[in-house]
Amino acid sequence: MEEIAGSDPFPPLRIGLVYNLKKGNKSEADDSEAEYDNIGTVNAIKDALEGGSWQVDTIEATEDMFGKLLSRKPDIVFNIAEGSSGRAREAQVPAILDFLGIPFTGSDATTLAISLDKALTKRLLAQSRVRTPKYRVVSLNQAGFPNRFPFPAIVKPNAEGSSKGITDAAVVGNAGELREVLSRNISLYHEDMLVEQYIDGREFTVGILGNGSETTVFAPMEIVYRNRGNPYNIYSYNVKQNYSEFISYECPAKISDELSKEIVNTARTVYNALGCKDFSRIDFRLSGDGELHFIEINPLPGLAPGYSDYPMLAEFNGMPYKKLVRGILNSALKRYGMLRYIRQE
Repeated sequence: MEEIAGSDPFPPLRIGLVYNLKKGNKSEADDSEAEYDNIGTVNAIKDALEGGSWQVDTIEATEDMFGKLLSRKPDIVFNIAEGSSGRAREAQVPAILDFLGIPFTGSDATTLAISLDKALTKRLLAQSRVRTPKYRVVSLNQAGFPNRFPFPAIVKPNAEGSSKGITDAAVVGNAGELREVLSRNISLYHEDMLVEQYIDGREFTVGILGNGSETTVFAPMEIVYRNRGNPYNIYSYNVKQNYSEFISYECPAKISDELSKEIVNTARTVYNALGCKDFSRIDFRLSGDGELHFIEINPLPGLAPGYSDYPMLAEFNGMPYKKLVRGILNSALKRYGMLRYIRQE
């Protein structure tokens, strides 16, 4: 049979968009759903992907997700799911997709599991000579707290993202304050806590897109705190929720070419050392004496338009939202050898 002129010889690409949705469930911690997305973000990603030979099917990462993946048979999954619970929750959906043999965007289960554990990430990056603040882990069942630790220090849940568990009072100046914050956080989040040396200095975040020789590292964006009189400016959950009140963003950051190069090269080192794929966001602090410190990485950064740092800094670098989302998918398609489905527009 002759092929009809102008017809597409390949079937459309079926994309499964897998996500966790905010439910508004009540909890002792008001940031319990901080990492989850609202339906507006899900729809924005869907709108960015749909069209032409790409078809999108949304699948919420709930108990029936496994059955939906089997019945709907997506060719590839655009994964933004954070997982349900546990230290390795961000790895849950990628592990299931690997088990089912379904390609997906973003880093694999191993990278996501390691990167969510802040202390484990620090230990791994030390092998690549990436400088990080001094730290101790206080386990859930540990009665005491670090002795002779340098103050000020910041207390964070060891395996959370989106500034979850980081309050405006997260920075402590003495042993008494440390004991109080540790006690409160452990009772709220029921997990190990990271006690980290507080780096007083400028804060930067870097976005990365792509893989191998086609990896793009966006120019660093500086998070500028409006309250210069605050002794401990941190990117807390409250600050992120009300960012227009507390901070402004400067991209590209007003820094020397030498420092910009150091931040970009260190970000690339972190990305490669952890085995990240397709996209990530990496945070740094520059101490008063000019030393750059890696703070943390998010290999599954938020994609909420007009709110999340990753699409914001991409746009500052000349990449609009639709192009960014499609760029993430195209990067995954290339990795899996699904070249015929790539769309450049």
